[in-house]
Amino acid sequence: MALHFSSGCLFSLSQRRSGQKIRAVTSKSSVIEDDKVKLGGSDLKVTKLGIGAWSWGDTSYWNNFEWDDKKLKSAKTAFDASIDCGITFIDTAEVYGSKFSFGAINSETLLGRFIKERKEKDPELEVAVATKFAALPWRLGRQSVLAALKDSLARLELSSVDLYQLHWPGIWGNEGYIDGLGDAVEQGLVKAVGVSNYSEKHLRSAYEQLKKRGIPLASNQVNYSLIYRLPEQNGVKAACDELGVTLIAYSPIAQGALTGKYTPENPPTGPRRQIYTPEFLTKLQPLINRIKEIGESYSKTPTQVVLNWLIAQDNVVPIPGAKNAEQAKEFAGALGWRLTQQEIGQLRSLASDLKPVTGFPVEKL
Repeated sequence: MALHFSSGCLFSLSQRRSGQKIRAVTSKSSVIEDDKVKLGGSDLKVTKLGIGAWSWGDTSYWNNFEWDDKKLKSAKTAFDASIDCGITFIDTAEVYGSKFSFGAINSETLLGRFIKERKEKDPELEVAVATKFAALPWRLGRQSVLAALKDSLARLELSSVDLYQLHWPGIWGNEGYIDGLGDAVEQGLVKAVGVSNYSEKHLRSAYEQLKKRGIPLASNQVNYSLIYRLPEQNGVKAACDELGVTLIAYSPIAQGALTGKYTPENPPTGPRRQIYTPEFLTKLQPLINRIKEIGESYSKTPTQVVLNWLIAQDNVVPIPGAKNAEQAKEFAGALGWRLTQQEIGQLRSLASDLKPVTGFPVEKL
């Protein structure tokens, strides 16, 4: 049996002959916000599940290459629903939605706007904001990190952020970037620092460099899901556990492939269609079917099951991307209960029969 928290946004499933219908159940209290975890050895505490803002303002990968008022309003409702549900950890990046990545409007700009508007109604609101530095080849030295961070703060309309991360390892200059992270902490511009897409070797190096200054490396954000477990195979997960570095999992529902929404006859649109092909989705169906069966026994959706599976790996904070309020509310239903060890192992076994999809290329640098 599942143990359920009294949450502001719990989801249940009602079965119908025509299919499944998701019903949101709202109560007055929420314990999600109170049930937080520390990021690594830092003092920063965040909710056990966060929200990714990659799609906000993006027109190069998400949103079918279009951005309009309807999508803007949906992103705003996703933010508000997350806050309503007690999920206050939001992850963005300077390149999300930026002109550099052929986007329509920077995700940081939108997040800053959403926070400002929400604080007008709730001045006591505290949102844990995470953003990232793009290690572009022409950016050299620690000052490039500080300059980019200050630009991000301007877009966010904040004086500091909670977590600042290096988005990927640079072709060169990583030591200078790490120095820049340390400088940002010492100047009070950030509460904690992390990295993203770092291999075990790069992770250990960054950890030791910051340790010399008495600064903990809080996190390593990598692609990690039930069907993409490279962090377990390349030593990253083990190194994070050993060093006390939190693993933040992006694409935790495999960009929608694990939700059960897509089938060989109905694959995702846009660039994702090249990754999650009809052939791959055909091989994925036995796993999806078992995820649905387990979810039904807990009155949970497939999305909630696979997010719970990740949380059960310990020292992992998933950050699924929310494009609308319904998705944000559904994500909150992954908290407050736990799969059994037998179910966790069974899902891993079924997933092991699948050939992994392509991850973020810089993971192998």
